[in-house]
Amino acid sequence: MKLVVQGTNIDVTAAIHDYVQQKLDKAVSHYQSFLTEIDVHLSVAKHAKSNPRQTAEVTIYANGTVIRAEECNENLYASIDLVSDKITRQLKKYKEKLRDRKGQLSTAETADQLSDGALVTDLLNGRQPELPQDIVRTKYFAMPAMTVEDALAQLQLVDHDFYMFRNAATGEINVIYERNHGGYGVIQPRPEGNSEKAVVVRSEAVL
Repeated sequence: MKLVVQGTNIDVTAAIHDYVQQKLDKAVSHYQSFLTEIDVHLSVAKHAKSNPRQTAEVTIYANGTVIRAEECNENLYASIDLVSDKITRQLKKYKEKLRDRKGQLSTAETADQLSDGALVTDLLNGRQPELPQDIVRTKYFAMPAMTVEDALAQLQLVDHDFYMFRNAATGEINVIYERNHGGYGVIQPRPEGNSEKAVVVRSEAVL
């Protein structure tokens, strides 16, 4: 299993690297059979006095699945401890989902999570969009076709509020996201270019 540790505004010393490896070795000890690579990104704010938070982000690649967790603390070692614990919980959840997917699960639960036919008219919820002046990081990742159910499973593993995927049924790029009032929605493109509304669709099976 490959471990990559990188830093932003911080020198990743041998002591820090060893600590990360020690904590993550313990965190993934029961799951190494299906892990291929672990990427760790440690970062410190440029102005540490005004923003003392130090961030530890871990991304795990497991059989084509991406599992991600992030934690912040004023102490870098505490951030590493927290993110290691979170990764253990995420891996446990992933393993449980693999086991659950061997059988058919209840449709009712997904109906609660992906509301049927609801319309989202304001995705920003009245807020003004805020974009960074400069692109601070670019990520590339494979986008194999998957079902909405698989995309929901990925969303729950990457520690984000949205996940972009290629819909296996249509071949189009969709976005599944966590709704402010609970449940999940899927944003789908419309051929006529009408982008006023996003449809929150219902999944056919639960994860």
